[in-house]
Amino acid sequence: MGKLYVVGIGPGSIENMTVRAVNVIKSSQIIIGYSKYIDIIRNLVKDKKVFSTGMGGEMERCKRALKLSRDNIVSIVSTGDSGIYGMAGLILELREDEQVEIVPGITASSAAGSVVGAPLMHDNCNISLSDIMTPYELIKKRVELAASGDFVISFYNPKSHGRPRYLKECMDIVRKYRKGSTPVAVVKNALREGQNFKICTIDSFEDDAVDMMSIVIVGNSNSYLKDGIFITPRGYELKDC
Repeated sequence: MGKLYVVGIGPGSIENMTVRAVNVIKSSQIIIGYSKYIDIIRNLVKDKKVFSTGMGGEMERCKRALKLSRDNIVSIVSTGDSGIYGMAGLILELREDEQVEIVPGITASSAAGSVVGAPLMHDNCNISLSDIMTPYELIKKRVELAASGDFVISFYNPKSHGRPRYLKECMDIVRKYRKGSTPVAVVKNALREGQNFKICTIDSFEDDAVDMMSIVIVGNSNSYLKDGIFITPRGYELKDC
């Protein structure tokens, strides 16, 4: 009897994958994923059967993975965490009697947060600005509620050629609830080749360099910078040692 693993491969480097994710991929007979994700783990899958598709082939990949898993050990891979904007939800929606196991990974906001300090130490949320799956009016409503609730906000898919204004408009919503000195981090290619980042404030924020490979983290009302490091306090009482 076969099995399907839905694997989060993390930010995009083998050293930042979990040991479990690496072992599951090594034990699988067939690997399925978006072509760019397959490239990331090419060294792990060079002796395996591989099926890949381009952007927009998610349904095809999931259906093929489920079908093949009836008689084979299969891994379908997503960057980040398989259950956060990954393939886990769609696989479970389509699943009938196939054996499925979810293997988590490091999501983009956690990866980006580690690069700039500890911005996610208190209540926080992820909001994707892509309107392919979610109407933009609903996205803006979620931004409004998260900002008014004083959540640290990580914007996924913040800006593309087809959505050049969404990030600016959503930052304008956040500005209604945050001081201009609130820290903002833009991290591109977090924990992968080409990584770079910039830490600024809401007042000085510009979105010129932001793209689909970026994560934008906006602090809450207590977030601050210490020696250039982005910190959101958890609320511990700090005493002199």
